[in-house]
Amino acid sequence: MVSDDEPSSSSGAHTSVELDGREALRLLGSVSLGRVVFTRLALPTVRPVNHVVVDGDIVIRTHGDATLARYAQQNGGEGAVVAYEADDIDPDTHTGWSVVVTGYARLVTDPHELDRYRALLRPGVMQRMDHAIRIHPDLITGLRLRDHAPPPFA
Repeated sequence: MVSDDEPSSSSGAHTSVELDGREALRLLGSVSLGRVVFTRLALPTVRPVNHVVVDGDIVIRTHGDATLARYAQQNGGEGAVVAYEADDIDPDTHTGWSVVVTGYARLVTDPHELDRYRALLRPGVMQRMDHAIRIHPDLITGLRLRDHAPPPFA
């Protein structure tokens, strides 16, 4: 409960502004944690993962037995469609941003690329992560959520 002496953390009114793709990718690169969404047993599955943005693509690391690694090898190595979401939203004011990237996830097989991603990205779990998945964005959407104070009464 907020007392009369405590300032309100939010006006309660917000506006959302669409982000262009360049700004959305820049914001995505400013955080290290996101969620990958893929299909498992014909149903959507969400996994929290850490990532890095490299040359406009999202790269995550995983282990070879992971469902996501097997999923990314579908269609003769052509990959499989996934969504990737990351955000930075203040829990008190509900302001910040959210970005969703949709595209093909492909298993990285080039040893030099794998070495590069191992150096750039440290997994957040205590498990051997010997594979990398690269998500090339085909669709990038993003929103910035801003406080919008109501106009003053005249």
